[in-house]
Amino acid sequence: MDRMKIVILDGISVNPGDLSWDSLRKLGDLTVYDDSVYEECFARMKGADAVFLSKVKMDRQLIESDPKLKFLGLFATGTDNLDIGAARDNGIACTNIPAYSTEAVSQHAVALVLELSNHAGLHSESVRRGEWNNKNGFCYWKQPLTLLSGKTMGIIGYGHIGSRVASICEALGMKIKIYSRDGDEALAADFVSLHIPALPETVGFINKKTISKMKDGAFLINTARGALINEADLAEALKSGKLAGFGADVLRHEPPAADDPLVNLPNCIITPHNAWSPKETRAILCRTCAENLRSWLQGGTLNRVDL
Repeated sequence: MDRMKIVILDGISVNPGDLSWDSLRKLGDLTVYDDSVYEECFARMKGADAVFLSKVKMDRQLIESDPKLKFLGLFATGTDNLDIGAARDNGIACTNIPAYSTEAVSQHAVALVLELSNHAGLHSESVRRGEWNNKNGFCYWKQPLTLLSGKTMGIIGYGHIGSRVASICEALGMKIKIYSRDGDEALAADFVSLHIPALPETVGFINKKTISKMKDGAFLINTARGALINEADLAEALKSGKLAGFGADVLRHEPPAADDPLVNLPNCIITPHNAWSPKETRAILCRTCAENLRSWLQGGTLNRVDL
């Protein structure tokens, strides 16, 4: 019997070489591509029984180009880049990896909060440039520091990550306001953190209307999806001082264009969508993708999203 042909279309973000694909290699003949543009995928997945992907757009045309395809595995929780309906129509099993990044993304969200409140990176660079050497006093600050204890944190989306961020912020002495329970009180908090999926009803959730309900001088955090924010409206609020700062790991367009309205604003801290990526978290991805495929081969339904 021929061994299963397994293809990974864009594996470098999950495993740039510091982890092993051996758990998948045990299940079939594995070919790994670091990255693939859409047009390359047709040839690369031709004849594959199982295909794994991270950010490739797996639409109906691509799905139906490989009549042998029987399994699609996502290196992610979100399924927005996978046409599950087309897969279902063609009898193809689809899996994701749920809740793998809860601790990592929660940690990153709070790191953005702390950077906006304490400006540790800004002051470290100042010291490295020799600015401390030229000061008369024993201390100085280039931006005022903010005490988090006693401040309010509005959580928009109280799932795995939102609730974990809330618990960490509570440990810092912050008062939690949950949008689904506290409504506009959450929007009017000192800090607001987004943890909702990008659905038709949530795209552009942060806009002129919602910003008008936010507290003057508040800080906004987004480690969820860039599409949740009308970036032009947010940029206007940041420039005017309506909002004091923005910390994000995601943008509407990734990578951003040179004229992105947020990237070059001085009161923005933006990281390159890497909140999920500690080695420990990526190891979970590598292990779970093999477990999903093994389950399917044995007739199981582990982490199926097409049922």
